[in-house]
Amino acid sequence: MAGQADRGQDAHVTHDLRVSAQTLARARPVGTATRWSRRAAGAVAFVALIELLSRTGLVDPESLPPATEIAARGVTLVSDPAFRAHALTSMLAWAIGLGLAALIAVPLGLLLGSVPIIDAASRSVVEFLRPIPSVALIPLVALLIGTGLQLRVTLVVYAALWPILYNTMYGLRGVDPLAKESLRSYGFGPLSVLLRVSLPSSAPFIMTGFRLAAGVALILTVSTEIVAGQGEGIGVFIYLAGLAVPARMTDILAGVCWVGLFGVVVNALLVAAERRAFRWHHARLGEPG
Repeated sequence: MAGQADRGQDAHVTHDLRVSAQTLARARPVGTATRWSRRAAGAVAFVALIELLSRTGLVDPESLPPATEIAARGVTLVSDPAFRAHALTSMLAWAIGLGLAALIAVPLGLLLGSVPIIDAASRSVVEFLRPIPSVALIPLVALLIGTGLQLRVTLVVYAALWPILYNTMYGLRGVDPLAKESLRSYGFGPLSVLLRVSLPSSAPFIMTGFRLAAGVALILTVSTEIVAGQGEGIGVFIYLAGLAVPARMTDILAGVCWVGLFGVVVNALLVAAERRAFRWHHARLGEPG
């Protein structure tokens, strides 16, 4: 009887181990190649759907040209000096605005997150300004500083500032208080504690805010160009293509595709940089590095 009980217990343990192994296999992080293959499959399916809708006449080809025509036009735009000038102007406004937003938002977030009195005094002003759409400020900013590059940069700074600011403040709230107290016990002042403990600990959150702000900055750059409708920029290129009679839908969608592709590449590069720079943070969260 004792032998049968032992064999039954061993079988039960073996079954539990087999179930645990299967659970771990299902929970194992998906490899990079698998993730990219799935994304590529989704993109191919989406392109095929557009091609099918247009070629079969389910959607008016004048409103939605076939995906192959959009792709072909996108390739030819690369060799067009006028389009390259538009693209460089947009990227310049995007880069300057995003960089200025980071230079303003990170120190401001560190200040508000470290000094509760200043945070409480400025909270009402911050909560009032944050929901205001940047596009709604175009007439005011154009009246104050004029149109052109300065208009786009100003609005990009305003829109991109908030994700970085709030992620910086959120990161500071998650800093281990024991680490800060340990440093203070050795005689380090508030500034040293901020630079040696708080800032490194909140850096992954700041990087996440910067990555989110990069997408917001791109949206605002193109949107401002479309609303302004003058000068140079991909948004201006799209706006002028829409004014043509008839509207050049292939040019419009090719320009939109280039904006989307730029956003995808920038996001992928920032994600890779974030994972490489903060492997310890992702390891602590149990995420693949």
